[in-house]
Amino acid sequence: MQPAVDEEFDKTQANLSKLSEIQESHGELRSAKRMLNGLTPVEIANLINSSPPKARIYLWGLIDKESHADILQELPEDIAVQFVENMDSQQVAELTESLDVDDAADILQHLPDQVMQEALSAMSAQNRARVETVLSYEEDTAGGLMDTDVITIRPRFTLDVVLRYLRRHEEIPPSTDQLVVVNGENVYLGTLSMSKLLTSDPSISVREIMRTDVEAIPVDMDDGKVAQLFEQNDWILAPVIDEEGKVVGRITIDDVVDVIIEDADHSLMSMSGLGEDEDTFAPLLKTAPRRAIWLGINLITAIVASAVINLFQDTIDKVVALAILMPIVASMGGVAGSQTLTVVVRGMALGKIGSSNRNWLLLREISSGIMNGLLWACALGLLTAWWFNDIRIAIIIAVATIINLLAAAIGGTLLPSILKRMGIDPALAGGVALTTLTDVVGFMAFLGLATIFYA
Repeated sequence: MQPAVDEEFDKTQANLSKLSEIQESHGELRSAKRMLNGLTPVEIANLINSSPPKARIYLWGLIDKESHADILQELPEDIAVQFVENMDSQQVAELTESLDVDDAADILQHLPDQVMQEALSAMSAQNRARVETVLSYEEDTAGGLMDTDVITIRPRFTLDVVLRYLRRHEEIPPSTDQLVVVNGENVYLGTLSMSKLLTSDPSISVREIMRTDVEAIPVDMDDGKVAQLFEQNDWILAPVIDEEGKVVGRITIDDVVDVIIEDADHSLMSMSGLGEDEDTFAPLLKTAPRRAIWLGINLITAIVASAVINLFQDTIDKVVALAILMPIVASMGGVAGSQTLTVVVRGMALGKIGSSNRNWLLLREISSGIMNGLLWACALGLLTAWWFNDIRIAIIIAVATIINLLAAAIGGTLLPSILKRMGIDPALAGGVALTTLTDVVGFMAFLGLATIFYA
């Protein structure tokens, strides 16, 4: 998998270099346009995504309008919306007519309400009804993720009839590896594999070979749980049903891959206080304020830690070595806590951690904290005794290290659940909360013990 990613990256960089050469040599606009439109939609999307804002506008202007819809489907949602925002309602309607229903809904719901309503009004009645169906559900649910373009069949028909029915379609929706079986009221009954359809006796009925053990996805299911089901069952396609059990759409693996990537981006970016839609080439005035908020929060937590240190100013004045060694205790706790926090947040995101196994995980992390605490406390104590020739400070830093690693293990395990109950995203706030905890506990333990020993 990695060689393919590297190859795509190299290709994108090569295309960027070619465009730069054309511009620097004052080459004709026609040459740049011909070069750009000779690429595939995926290559053009990668090129736009890898360019600064002004260059994106320039590239978009060179692309043939007939290719806009195909390219928008390959672009990140926030970048696609930037291009659509500059179109009038008629242009938006014409463009979204060519998009998959779920992709069109994703773009429209990020536009101003007036523009969205005007674009919907300009659509054909059939396409408008399909898009409005998807828009009626929350974005992060199965309903917001699904495509309404689904082929359904009845169980009483023979396979020969089904095959003739399929041949009447100009094309079958992408990623269709199975057909959805419903009754006369469109209530979900099961699925029929395309491979079974093609290899079985045409005279037998759908009922004889259909699968009834494949559960459909409720329309209000969280998209994260949808992704888990696809991963667990190796699905390519899954039907979506409403509260009455009627089929309203389908979800395919390409939609699920987008959810997985978004969740991974969310976890990674949230650890630094950034949103998952943070654009690598976002303008300065958009990037700086977002980061300033979390820098301010971090400043507050740093002041709290400094206030703890200030409580022991007299002790630090007596033993200067304490000031040198303090960062070590805090750093050890911070790293240990981050390791635990990452494991727990990931486990929660994958639905693997709950009330039934949280105590086991807590015990495991405490045991790990004790083992690592004893190991590195001994190493740090010996190093400190040799460095400062003082057995007391060696004992102090060893004990403080063990205490802080235990606090890191407990905090890293329990904080995500506590934050979640409070309605706070653990991935977003967990790192800041845990860093504050390990800093405060580390300084309190280290300087508090020093005060007792050197009193």
